[in-house]
Formats: sequence, structure tokens, C-alpha cells
Amino acid sequence: MPKLTIITIVYNNVRDIERTINSVLNQTYKKIEYIIIDGKSTDGTLNIIEKYKSSISKIVSEPDQGIYDAMNKGLALATGDYVLFMNSGDEIYDEQTVQNVFDSAPGADIYYGETEMYNDNWESLGRRRHEAPEEFDWKSFKYGMSISHQAIYIRKSITTPYDLTYKYSADIDWIIKAAKKASNIVNVHRYVAKYLVGGMSKKKHRESLKERFKIFTKYYGLIPNIFNHLIIACNLVWYFIKHRRTND
Repeated sequence: MPKLTIITIVYNNVRDIERTINSVLNQTYKKIEYIIIDGKSTDGTLNIIEKYKSSISKIVSEPDQGIYDAMNKGLALATGDYVLFMNSGDEIYDEQTVQNVFDSAPGADIYYGETEMYNDNWESLGRRRHEAPEEFDWKSFKYGMSISHQAIYIRKSITTPYDLTYKYSADIDWIIKAAKKASNIVNVHRYVAKYLVGGMSKKKHRESLKERFKIFTKYYGLIPNIFNHLIIACNLVWYFIKHRRTND
């Protein structure tokens, strides 16, 4: 039974933090180390975290330099064989999810699955527009981020700290780096996470897209990246046309 470190990053999210905590603590899989990194919240978030402190492995509450700096703090404290980021507002899909992930195949470097999207009222919006690929490697993001950050379990030994030169898309760079080192990547063929739509990359959408283009160019080359983005644009147009027909 591998040990899994689950890391939750939170700052002033008193509305959603309890949902996230309970989705972790209610897992049937018990070999879990749970770390919460709080950015010195002032809205009552810490009061909720304190309610569960006996079940949380480590709690850090201090100012940080942004979400990826906070994630690096969590990584530095992690002692598990695998790491999973389940940030405030998101949830592990159901109580058996972690057990099902590790039962799917022994000893993978990376496990990944599907994500269900939820709106601000916690109403399901269905699966992500980007379906998780049947097979995944470090080149799989060339047409967009096809696996959400909340839906990927990575062996700690192949991770590196997040590159803080990226403010909005360092998670893409982080996953690609790990995938380049992975020799065994397993699709668990199930939903593994619930994702609250929004977040920093949505609020700063233009800046996030610029960073993504920069990251993809670094790994895939400029000309292939431009060509891939033309395909992304075509896929996006087709997606909206198809869904408009469905809604009509």
C-alpha cells in the first residue's frame, strides 16, 4: 500500500474549504498524509481547518508568494510515495476513489483519470471539455491540458518544485517534467476529481494563455506549437458548434 500525500492550498475560502477537507478525510484508503497550506487567511477559513486538526498531518498558515509558492511548501513537507493536489473548492470524486486508483495497477509512476466540472453553486457541468487521453505521455498536452491537476497522482520521486517564473500555468510545466521521467503511466478509466470552475488561470485568462504558449513552445518547438494551436482553435470552434446544436 503506497502512501499518498494530499496537499490542499487555500487562502480566504471559508465557503468551500470544508467540502474539500471532508472529501479527503472520508476516503476509505487510510494510508494518506494530509497537508494544508494556508496563505494566512483572515475570513474564518482557519477556524474550519482547526476543527479537523487532529485528522490533518500538517497545517501551515503563513503569507506566501502565490499559489505555486504555496504548492512548493506542500511538496517540501510531503513524505508520501505519491502526491496529489486537491485545492480548496475541489473534491476527490467519491469515498472509494483513492483506493480504486491504487487498485487499478501496481507501482505506476503516474495515475490519471477524468474530472467532473462544477459551477459556483456546486451544480455539475459534466465532464471537462478536454477528455483525458486513452494513453498519456509528456507530448499529450500539445493540443491543450487534457488532464486536470486534481486528477493526476504522481510519484513523488519524479517531481520537481514548481517553476515560480510562471504565475498561472506552472502546473502544466510541472506535469510535463514529471511525465518525461515516468516509465509507467496508468489511465484508471474513471472519474477521480470534482473541479470548481474558476481559479486564477480563469481570472487572468489572457496571461494564462500566453504562459501556456511559452511552455508548449519550450517543450514542443515554436512551429509545431503554432500548428497545434490552429488545431486547438478548430477543435474549440467545433465544440461550440456541436454544443449549440445540442442546446437548440
